Order: sequence, then C-alpha cells, then structure tokens
Amino acid sequence: MTETVDSGKIGGMFRALRSRNYRVFFMGQGISLIGTWMQQIAISWLIYRLTDSVFLLGAVTFANQIPSFLLGPFAGVLADKFNRHHVLLVTQFLSMLQAGTLATLVLTGTVQVWHVLTLMVVLGTINAFDVATRQAFVVQLVDKREDISNAIALNSSMFNMARLVGPSIAGILIAWVGEGVCILINAVSYLAVLASLLTLRLNPFVREIRQENMWTSLRQGFSYAFGFPPIRTLIIIVGLISLFGMPFSVMLPVFARDILHGGANTLGYLMGASGLGALSGALFLAQRKSVIGLGKVIVFTMTLFGTALMAFSFSTILWLSLVLMLFTGFGMIVTMASCNTLLQTLVDEDKRGRVMSLYATAFMGMAPLGSMLASAIAEQVGVAYTLLGCGLLCAVSVIPFAWNLKRLRLMVQPIYERLGIVPEIATGLRTATKLTGPPGKR
Repeated sequence: MTETVDSGKIGGMFRALRSRNYRVFFMGQGISLIGTWMQQIAISWLIYRLTDSVFLLGAVTFANQIPSFLLGPFAGVLADKFNRHHVLLVTQFLSMLQAGTLATLVLTGTVQVWHVLTLMVVLGTINAFDVATRQAFVVQLVDKREDISNAIALNSSMFNMARLVGPSIAGILIAWVGEGVCILINAVSYLAVLASLLTLRLNPFVREIRQENMWTSLRQGFSYAFGFPPIRTLIIIVGLISLFGMPFSVMLPVFARDILHGGANTLGYLMGASGLGALSGALFLAQRKSVIGLGKVIVFTMTLFGTALMAFSFSTILWLSLVLMLFTGFGMIVTMASCNTLLQTLVDEDKRGRVMSLYATAFMGMAPLGSMLASAIAEQVGVAYTLLGCGLLCAVSVIPFAWNLKRLRLMVQPIYERLGIVPEIATGLRTATKLTGPPGKR
C-alpha cells in the first residue's frame, strides 16, 4: 500500500515517517496547523480588543467547541461507517471556506462580535466530525502497528511545533498589519492539507455491511468504551484536563495585557512558550519504544500541569511566566498524548472511530464548559484566583487514577500480551483475556 524510505535515514524517534502516506499527511497537516494557531491568536486578540470582556473570550471558545460535545459521538459513528479519507476532504474544504469568510469580514472592517460567534459555531461543527475522523484515520497511514504510538507522538510534535511558530508569527503580524491577515493566511494554509490528502495512496475503501442503525452503533460504542475501566478512566482524565485545565488559554490575553502589561506580541510569547514545552513533551513521547509505563507518566505530568498553572497564576514577571508556560505545555501535552496512545492501543479497529470520538468529545467538548465557567468566575474574582483554582483541581483530580493504577495495569496486561507488546508470562493469562478485555472482544 505504501512505500518506505531507508530506515537508516530516520532515527527511532521519527520511525513512523518511514510510511509514505503518513509522511505526506504529516507535512500537509503541519503547514495547515501553523495557520490554525495564527487564527486562534488573532481571534482572541480581536475579541478582547473590541470588547475588553473576559466573559466574551470564554464565549468564543464555547461557541467553537460546544459542537464537539454535542456532535462528537455521532461523528464517531460516521468515522466507523464511511470512508474517512473522503470525510476529511470535505471537512478541510469547509474549514477553508469558514476561514476565508471570517478573513473577509475582518479585512473589510465590517466584523462584529456576533459574526465571530456564528462562524466559530460553524467551525466547531466541522471540527466535531474532522477530529474524530482524523484521529482514527492516522492509524491507516502507518505501515507497522508498532509505529502507531510513535505516529501519535509525532502528531503531537507537529501540533505543538505549529503552536510554537504560529502564535509567534501572529503576535508580530497583528501588531504590524492586524488580525485579518493572520486569518487569511490560515484560509490559504488549508490548501496544503488538501493537497496532501489528494496525493495519498490508499487501498480501495470497502464499506463494512452493518445491520445496526446509528443509535445502535452509538450505544455499542458507549458500552464498549465505558464498560472497560481502563478506557473509561483515560477518557475521564482527558475530560477533567479539558474542563479544569484548558481555560488557561482563554485567559492568556488578560494576563498578557493587564497583568504582564504587554501587547499582542506578549500573548504570542506566552503561547509560544507553552508550545515549546508541549513540543518537548511530544518529542519525549516520540523517543519512547513502548506504551509500558505511560500510566506513571500520566500521574506525574498531570500533577506537573496543575502545579505549573497554580504558580503561573501568581506571576507578574514575564520571564518567570514564560518558564512556567513551558512546564504547563509539557505537562498538558504529555498527559493528553499518553491517553491518546493508550486508547489507540487498546481499542478494537471496528470501534476505533467511536472511541476516538469520545476522546475528542472529552478533549474539545468539555473545554467550552470549563471556559464559560472559568470566564464567569474570573469576572467576579479575577483571572489570577480563577486560574489558581483550575490548577488545584487538575492536580487533585489525578489522585483517584494514581490510587487505582495497579488494578488498571492488571486489566490491560492480557491485551498487551495478545498484541505482542509484552511477552506472555503465564499460559493462564490467555484465558484471562476473555474476562478482562474490552466488552465485545470475545
């Protein structure tokens, strides 16, 4: 299906790039993501410049991400039933149209807050289907199953390299030519990912004949994911991080302007520092050879993330805030990517789209609820105390996972043995697989 390049030219940290399809998709997606981060910074700065309202900053994030909460599970059914390649072509094209429309409004000086809110709902609806499909699609692009965890880590690296570069460029461009140019660049950047999708060499899609309707498929997906404690726990961790931790990015424009007394470039520096930390975390995961031990990593990095947020809430010095953003980015991305890697390893292929849609719902769907709640609280008690509470909740919420880690590890051990990730230590554990595998794995 795919060509490979000489493995000697690519170190173990980049081994997933040996697969041609993954390599092509990686490059196109990387270019597009830089534009995505530029647009995100531009919209945040635009809204705060127009309104001076922390609440409306949260409202924009809510409008962008609440569709994922409402539509994410249905998107997973779609990802399991239809050609994921074709679904991504449609979602990326629609995203380009959305960005082009918003850029036109901003560049012509006719943009109003309700325009931004409406277009964010449109983008969120598109992303609800795009994210779940893309998460499941990436696995199809990798030649060897053992390279899946590396591909997920490299995806995180790509995402956070863009998060490092995009905001830094956007901060300069906003101060120089305004927010509209950043959004226009994002619209044009979608051409790169569309081109990469069109040049993939994929096996012909064969639609699996299913008797069940959408509601039955949806119910089966929920039963499968939430009936097996390790999968359920990972999804809950992602949801808690998104609910309590992600609101920090919504409040960064306030910290940049009102607490650190800077401008759009300061916001770009803060986002860039967080991106650099996240990139370091993704590369840390990329060099790992196995998923073994990721549970302990999650406990450490989730605690680090919460602690760094609490410290950042007190900082009024730019250099110290940048250092703390490094730790925040590292802790957040390693936790999220580790959960993603473990989920992709544990799930059955025919239910991958539905499980990853639940991951996407927890990741992107809980964030708007947290952003609206945090923004409302910040209007009353201030952003510093609000972020302090967010960090504390993140650090505390990992305690139940740490307490049950040994029990969860025993449940996934037979699955790792069946997949060849760890050697079988006892013949009897084959039988145990039937008892501890995810529901439906019979």
